[in-house]
Order: sequence, then C-alpha cells, then structure tokens
Amino acid sequence: MSGETKLSYSHGISTTALLGETIGENLRRVAAACGDQEALVDVPSGRRWTYRQLDADADAVALGLISAGIEARDRVGIWAPNCAEWVLLQYATARIGAILVNINPAYRSHELGYVLRQSGVRLLVSAESFKTSDYRAMVGEVRSGLRELERVIYLGTADWDDLVAAGALAARSGAAGPGGELAVRAASLSFDDPINVQYTSGTTGFPKGATLSHHNILNNGFFIGEGCRYTPSDRVCIPVPFYHCFGMVLGNLACTTHGACIVIPAPGFDAAATLGAVQEERCTALYGVPTMFIAELALPDFASYGLSTLRTGIMAGSPCPVEVMKRVVSEMHMSEVTICYGMTETSPVSAQTTADDDMERRVSTVGRVHPFIEVKIIDPESGLVLPRGVPGEMCTRGYSVMLGYWNEPEKTAEAIDTARWMHTGDLAEMDDAGYLNIVGRIKDMVIRGGENVYPREVEEFLYGHPAIEDVQVIGVPDEKYGEELCAWVKLRPGSELTGDEVRAYCTGKIAHYKVPRYVRFTGEFPMTVTGKVQKFKMRETSVSELGLEAASQARTA
Repeated sequence: MSGETKLSYSHGISTTALLGETIGENLRRVAAACGDQEALVDVPSGRRWTYRQLDADADAVALGLISAGIEARDRVGIWAPNCAEWVLLQYATARIGAILVNINPAYRSHELGYVLRQSGVRLLVSAESFKTSDYRAMVGEVRSGLRELERVIYLGTADWDDLVAAGALAARSGAAGPGGELAVRAASLSFDDPINVQYTSGTTGFPKGATLSHHNILNNGFFIGEGCRYTPSDRVCIPVPFYHCFGMVLGNLACTTHGACIVIPAPGFDAAATLGAVQEERCTALYGVPTMFIAELALPDFASYGLSTLRTGIMAGSPCPVEVMKRVVSEMHMSEVTICYGMTETSPVSAQTTADDDMERRVSTVGRVHPFIEVKIIDPESGLVLPRGVPGEMCTRGYSVMLGYWNEPEKTAEAIDTARWMHTGDLAEMDDAGYLNIVGRIKDMVIRGGENVYPREVEEFLYGHPAIEDVQVIGVPDEKYGEELCAWVKLRPGSELTGDEVRAYCTGKIAHYKVPRYVRFTGEFPMTVTGKVQKFKMRETSVSELGLEAASQARTA
C-alpha cells in the first residue's frame, strides 16, 4: 500500500454512542437529572425557566396542541422571530410527533403562501408583526387559498394563552403523567419519524423543504454540544434565528442535550443587545455568522462590554474570514471557539473544529468530519473520489442526511444518490490529516480565461487590508475572458480607499488573473435573514451597474 495516493475520504469515529430516543424523551431525561438548572432565559421579557419548568411548559403546549386536534405527523407552522414560545413549540411538537414547519421571518405573502400550501400546515403559530412585517395582514392575504390551514394562533394574544391554559388544565388532570395522553402518544413515536421541515433558501425557484427526523437533529445537536464541551454550567447566547438549523439545532438542541442554558438576547440580531446579554447573563458561549461577529467587533463601545466569561461558541453559516476569527479569539475571550460546517439537508453539521486543534487549523479549516458521518471529495464530472489536497465536490453520508425534500421525490433524488450520499454543491479539499477546507460553491467558482478562481481565496487575501472591514468577490460576465472578478468592499469606519488602491494592493501578491477588475464600495451586502450573502443578487446588480448586459448574453459552449 505504501506509495499509493491517499484519497479524500474520511469517517468520524467516537466512543460515545448515538442517542436512540426521541427529542421528547431526551428532554424528559435531562430535565429529571437537571431539574433545578436554568434551561431558558428570554432576556427581552425577563422570563426564566428551569429544566423542570421547561419540561412542564412543553407538556402544557403539547397537550394544548392535542386538545386542538393535532395528530402525529400533522404539520404545525411557526412564523416568528426568536422568543421563548418558539422554543416551547419546538419541544412540544416533538413530544406529540407533530412536524414543525419553520417559516423564515423575512418571508412575504407569496413565499408564506407557498410553504404553507406545499407542506400542508394545519395549524400556524405566528407573531402578529416583526420589524416592518405585518404578519397578520399577510396571513389574511393568503389564507383563503389554503385548504388545509384550519387555525392560526397569534403569539401575545388570548389565542396562545388559551392553548397553553387548555394544556395546563389537561396536565393537572393527569394527561402528562404515566398512562396519560402524552405517554400514550410518546409510545407511538419512533426516533426515525419526521419531526421538522426546514425550507432552504434557494437562489432560484421556490425553496425546498428539507425533512428531518428526531434522530437527525437530536444527535447532531448532541455531538455539536460535545464538540463545544458543554456541561450544565454552560450558558449559550443565541442571536442566530431559531427558524434555521443554526438556532434550533446548534443552539437549542445542543444546549438541552447537555443541561446547558439557552439565552435569547433579542428577537432579531442586534449587536449591542447580544454583547449586553453575554455580559448580564455571564454567558460562556456565543454564536454567530461571520457578519454578526464583524458587527459586534465594530461597535464603538465594544471594549466596554464584560466578555470575560466567554469560553467557546460557534462561527458558522458562511465562510469564516481568518482575520475575524483571530479577533474573536483574542478580543472576545473565546479561546475554544469552533467553526462548524454543514447544510440544512444534513441536520446541519458535518464537520467541526475542536478546542484541541492548533490555531492555524482552527482559523483556516472547518475541522474534521463529525462522529458517525462520512465525507468524500469527488470529481463532479466523473463522481470518483479525488486525491487529498485536490478540490472537488463534498459529499456526506450518515445518520444526519435528511429523509428527503417534503413531497419532492425528484428533487430528493437529484441531491441524494442511490448510495445515500448527500451532494452538497460545495467545493472543498481534504488535507492529509483529514481537515476540510471549503473553497467555494460549484456555482460560485469563476472561470477567467480558462483559469479556475475561487472567490473565497481572493476574499481572504483582501481581508488583510487594514481599511477593509468586509469583502465579497463575485464573477461577472466578460466578452474576452468569459468572466472577470468584481469585489464588493465594505470599508472600516473613517477609512478611505479607491479601486486602483485595492488593485495595487493585490498586484504582485496574488496571480494577475485573481486581481479584481472591478471594485464596488458598499455599506452592506444583500443578505438572507441568516446572514448568508446572496451573491446572485450582487451579480445582477453589478451586471446592471457596469453595463455588462451584452456580455452576459454571449453564448458559450
């Protein structure tokens, strides 16, 4: 075997077994062991729950849903920003086997109507409004066309209070005890049952509903928490949205599988509220996508916040700039911060760095494959596994791969092959030690004059410029080279820079074909609500502003 090429395949091993239980059973077990530990803090409202109280209130909401006629596998929608009720509904639906349908708080009526209709939601729990969104008006706009939607319950109204009161009354009558309604329902559930539908934010067409089981997300949350070394003494500040896996799996489920405390700093992301919650609640962990950490570090009074209780946390959701990661470690006291990589369809995490990894690997890779998961890097054309160090498409397989896209078998078959490998669409490479580096999306790769350019590499280089706070690089059409690079640059407050100066900074340091031909200065990037940059929108804007419509219509082979 000596001298043979080592292939880009790895699988995660662990002496810790997978959890063979439902989410409801797991919460019951942890609450019995950690009853007096604080489980949930909703900072904006000042409300607090111990594990014993969280378990009891999840029972009350669960029984309220049963009294409303919700059966196992019925779909219950949740359309709201982060709040304690979101958490209660997450565990209550799991406890009775109902499928929670997460709806993006940024959706408008067209998207709302689509996901409610496509998933067949029977009961919708909704906020009345959030920021500039009038949820009640949008629900009214689409409701007449939704045959299966029987009831809408608005948070903060008598509707929600009545649901919880009905459940609490049933609990006092013994429905939550041995032999009661909840026990009967729990006995009918399997940990492989679908429990959650999460709509992925597609860049074209309608979003697809990734369908996830108890086994998928409970175990993923558990092993994420293991990676962060969580114990009942940890307090995790979660400013990322619950509707997304980052909030409800890396956040809530990682906490409750370890008896740790969920801290909600605000309904939506607010940099000052987040750091304020860390300080006041003495949080030991903080989550965020890179843009959130950038915003926190950029606060004028950043140095005034007491962040010394922080130990760990997670940066994920999009590629993590090395310079930002270094500042998070040095200035936010997050010496054990980890990077996670994944996608909604894989519950979501497939790889994670650890506190034991050296700093170079913790700031420049997404770590190694998670326990009980396989990863391979393949040639997208041939499907063959590539040698280590050669970029290709990352595929993952294991307990974490979704059951499929809700009611879309053809789209499921396009994403998951016959051997149950999930094709991620991400370009990655694996080094000799099994560490993974994401180099871009297959669709994001720029081909300039026959040279493959990965925008991530150019972005990492430009982050090193002292005047640049954030940068995104895209490909735009070019009649001569096929594509050219365009950098959208966000400057640090008080800094000045020209496009020529950006190009001069690059010249002689990176290959000429990687130097952006176009530089656009901007105050913000088009984003999804989870903080992912929408490069397709940037491309559309750039084509229009630069007058590249003719080049964009040029035919290629």
